Amino acid sequence: MTARVWFITGASRGLGRAFAEAALDAGDRVVAAARDLAPLDGLAARHPGRLELLTLDVRDRAAVRTVVDQAAAAFGRLDVVVNNAGAFLYGMVEEATEEQIRAQFDVNFFGAVWVAQAVVPHLRRQGSGHILQVTTMGTGGGVASAGFYAASKSALDSLSQALAMEVAPFGIKVTIVQPGGYGTELFTRGTTATRPLPEYEPLRARLAEMWGEDAGPDPSTAAPVVMELAGLDDPPLRLIVGAASYDMVQQMDRARTEEYRAWEHLSRKAPG
Repeated sequence: MTARVWFITGASRGLGRAFAEAALDAGDRVVAAARDLAPLDGLAARHPGRLELLTLDVRDRAAVRTVVDQAAAAFGRLDVVVNNAGAFLYGMVEEATEEQIRAQFDVNFFGAVWVAQAVVPHLRRQGSGHILQVTTMGTGGGVASAGFYAASKSALDSLSQALAMEVAPFGIKVTIVQPGGYGTELFTRGTTATRPLPEYEPLRARLAEMWGEDAGPDPSTAAPVVMELAGLDDPPLRLIVGAASYDMVQQMDRARTEEYRAWEHLSRKAPG
């Protein structure tokens, strides 16, 4: 099989780094984009000629277009595009400032949109390509203190479903990748916190007890799944990554269906 070319945003740490390492270990070539490329120096030394490093802040639409063009030129094509760059806003809805909310969507939603808009013309010209939109297992509903993160990823989920329909005639595939809570730096280095209001302290305490201190599995454990996904001729539109996450999503879906059915009598009182 001919070596594929990957373009991965947020590639310096966490899931992005794990995907880049797995692709390189498989003999593929990778264009890794991130705001801080320093953590990738050692990886570049181990894979000379097969890893291109490009500085990128996905919030800058013009910069995204320039870097995507550079990425396509680096190895002559793009086969797998991983929209992975992300940030996390921790706090209750009432607490968040306008600046914090817009910053969350600038990275998680608009940044991914700018990348998708920039890569589609390249993939369309070559008649192939697979876009992996990294969202979260929580796109089916928000959780207290993580509402804006879930909202930004849910917006990307809906947009990606539309994108998949739009680009399918060009031979381009789209998969919405829904990982659970892996041990990345998203919840430390990648987190912005609101200024807490005392009224929510009891809820914060309950959430802390519920979540515990387990950082989650190592991101490298998710990489084999993504590698297999990228090799499928007919990949799914959505894929949950993680056994525990799969079970949790099924529970949430069942609860939603049960609630719909419980109130079906009221829904049916309106036409349309």
